[in-house]
Amino acid sequence: MTVPTRQIRALHDDETVTVYQAYRPEIGDAAAGLGRFPDWYRRDRMTWIKPSFLWMMYRCGWATKEGQERVLAIRLRRAGFDAAVRQAVPSHHDRDVYPDQATWQRALKRSPVRVQWDPERDLHLRPLTYRAIQIGLSGTAVDGYVDDWTVAITDVTPLAREIHALVQSRNLPQATLLLPDEQPYELRI
Repeated sequence: MTVPTRQIRALHDDETVTVYQAYRPEIGDAAAGLGRFPDWYRRDRMTWIKPSFLWMMYRCGWATKEGQERVLAIRLRRAGFDAAVRQAVPSHHDRDVYPDQATWQRALKRSPVRVQWDPERDLHLRPLTYRAIQIGLSGTAVDGYVDDWTVAITDVTPLAREIHALVQSRNLPQATLLLPDEQPYELRI
């Protein structure tokens, strides 16, 4: 089966979709302990969410990079996630979406959501031929993410470390069994 170049794939059910982020231990531990982001969570910068577990592992180096030692699985209400994706503007000018640079720049200024498609990763974190979506949230989108869309937050750092250890020991079948079951995700209208 051929995977489309740009297709959202995620762990999801009828009501929620799971995304991943990596944080410093003090933020990750507080959020996982509360099951939500703490009141002191900084909302004044863009925060990137990733439905792809393996892309998150690539980004955080299996939870070993400084400032990314805690990997969180954040379950979001589908309505919030879908609304964010619908209003997203590509982080780079895409001629298939915007006819010229000026039109894209105007859209970029109006939307609090960015989207970019980067190569999906395999268990060795090598790039694949198809892409994984990343969604950047700022302004009102961060407020929605923190206050309304988040249903639960779980620390999946132990899972990341377990899968990484299996990859290092070349036990790819067992590592694959532990991966989240990311399936094609359809936005609801």
